[in-house]
Amino acid sequence: MSALSLEPGQGADAATLAVSPEELPAASVVSGHPTAATLPLATIGSGSAAGVEVGIWEMTPGTATDTEADEIFVVISGRAVVRFLSPELPDLEIGPGSIVRLAEGMQTEWTVTETLRKVYVA
Repeated sequence: MSALSLEPGQGADAATLAVSPEELPAASVVSGHPTAATLPLATIGSGSAAGVEVGIWEMTPGTATDTEADEIFVVISGRAVVRFLSPELPDLEIGPGSIVRLAEGMQTEWTVTETLRKVYVA
């Protein structure tokens, strides 16, 4: 995972920033051959909110499981269904413009049908 240091007063196009996809661990892949990439952009906050990371995450088509961090994200492009394994919640269909909140420790299964790119705050 490489990082881009986005300094105050700078901007970037979240839809076109280059990322470096890597194969997911075999144990997390349910179907297909998905890859994922994370590009941290900045660490923000102060006091008890210090260390909040903002970045880009992308996953190519396929299905994989994950254990989530405490985060909120906005989908920039692509489509997926997030299945919540624990706690059990209704499946969530996401696409451009979707805003989603995840909690630390949630067990999920991501089925990506179009390469998904999101901006996250975690």
